[in-house]
Amino acid sequence: MDQWIVAAILGVVEGLTEFLPISSTGHLIIAGHVLSFTGLKAETFQIVIQLGAILAVLLLYWSRFIGLLRPTCPEGLSGVRGLWLLFLTSLPASIVGLLAHSYIKEQLFKPVPVALALLVGAVCIFIVEALPRREVVRNLDTITPKIALGIGFCQCLALWPGFSRSASTIMGGMLLGVERKTSAEYSFIAAVPIMFAATGYDFLKNYQLFGPSDLVFLAIGFIVSFLSAWVAIRGFIFLLGRLTLRSFALYRIALACLVLWFFF
Repeated sequence: MDQWIVAAILGVVEGLTEFLPISSTGHLIIAGHVLSFTGLKAETFQIVIQLGAILAVLLLYWSRFIGLLRPTCPEGLSGVRGLWLLFLTSLPASIVGLLAHSYIKEQLFKPVPVALALLVGAVCIFIVEALPRREVVRNLDTITPKIALGIGFCQCLALWPGFSRSASTIMGGMLLGVERKTSAEYSFIAAVPIMFAATGYDFLKNYQLFGPSDLVFLAIGFIVSFLSAWVAIRGFIFLLGRLTLRSFALYRIALACLVLWFFF
């Protein structure tokens, strides 16, 4: 298959799944095996095109990110306080990810571990949705440092490819009393620093794998990822006003069974 088509397909997969609770990394690993696009270069490409998805968040929530650059804002998710909240959320997964990076890449970037993570994540979604909870946080500006750090610890589950960073942070927020839609929006914003860190680390480590001839390949993946993520974020927020996360859990189970059928 033409590499430009592969880049476009993976860009769509990345953009549509990055911010849904179904795991973009898991989908990219599965798609890569189906398309016979595997190995270190493929893994690095899959991480780099996440920048397109990050750009979609930056543009959709540009006022929030501008607010983070205003040091005079002492309240809410803005200024120094907002940066502190995002730092707390990013810290646990950054430390664990740095320590376990090699093991994760060598042992978990495979279809079967991804399928198991999809199943475990689906079970967690059903449990979290079934638990009685009191929603005490209904907007981003009332998230506390304690909640931000708690979400950060939950985000560590996303280091298992297939579990989903979005699922782990949204469920973490819900368990800590954050309303579902607000938890999802915080998940989008909190994704930016951790994804920038992971993408930058991986690309700096493996940039030599790409030459000038790969620029168009990378650009296609980036642009398609950006456009797909824009659509996915808009649609997800719309759906959360009408649905729970259970529908995504059912999808995860179906996909996991399909993957295990073909790859186990």
